[in-house]
Amino acid sequence: MQIRRFVTGRDAAGNSIFIAEGPAPRAKAFDTIPGHAFAQPWATPPLPALADRPADPTLGNASLVPAPGGTSFLIVTFPPDSVMAAPSFDPAAAAAELGPALPGLAEAFEPDAPGMHTTATIDYGIVLDGEIWLELDNGEQRQLHATDVVIQHGTRHAWRNKTGKPATVAFVLIGASRNQA
Repeated sequence: MQIRRFVTGRDAAGNSIFIAEGPAPRAKAFDTIPGHAFAQPWATPPLPALADRPADPTLGNASLVPAPGGTSFLIVTFPPDSVMAAPSFDPAAAAAELGPALPGLAEAFEPDAPGMHTTATIDYGIVLDGEIWLELDNGEQRQLHATDVVIQHGTRHAWRNKTGKPATVAFVLIGASRNQA
């Protein structure tokens, strides 16, 4: 996935400048799931501080799921569900490829309920292109189109692409604590 990223900061005089420009360094198109790709253009720790020249937080192998108060910005292209239903699809190979590329997120997926997952995050999801269905654990589904927005409150869900074309969704994950009351 090619996502061009522009990062701003300040020069020594305090003027706004571009400090980085180019492809998001943390991006991957998956070989085992043709058409599936992701990029993480940026992330922030809890209580982020503004810096004149911030270090790139996407480098390294830190979890894609942010700690409470932190954020993670992801762009995901979902292939049609038919890709995973093809006779040539190898779930074990796909899991082995996704695990290292999606640390923290890959572990949230349920092996006995393909696609279902839960994270301790509030997610803002914006459909950029295509159509995709959001499925909740009670079986309810909603079809989403370009410019539709989902606010996900740490609930168990799955994304389903029932079309013959890829769908691309931007997500901002905000780390949250689960209310134990």
